[in-house]
Amino acid sequence: QVQLVESGGGLVQAGGSLRLSCAASGSIFSINAMDWYRQAPGKQRELVARITSGGSTNYADSVKGRFTISRDNAKNTVYLQMNSLKPEDTAVYYCHADVRELPLRLPEVYWGQGTQVTVSS
Repeated sequence: QVQLVESGGGLVQAGGSLRLSCAASGSIFSINAMDWYRQAPGKQRELVARITSGGSTNYADSVKGRFTISRDNAKNTVYLQMNSLKPEDTAVYYCHADVRELPLRLPEVYWGQGTQVTVSS
């Protein structure tokens, strides 16, 4: 089994910054893509940023230029640096990873429990 544990959420004023972390632990052979999703009240969960095992990234248009995703493969950890936060960034942020637990096993999808980010105006 694999666990994803997020940290770093909180309350911040508009224009401020937060850094989210997500550490994967358990039976891990390799991790492919690691992503951050978010879900605001009454809205669908949306992809915020993605980073592949090789370091390629892509972002939702709404966060380009403000958010940066990175990862430390040695620590099985992904980060999301969020700058110039806006009230519309308020949501629960979820970590998501494609994890291969054994060399010949297909990757499986895991989710973290979510961390609340609230941006006040």
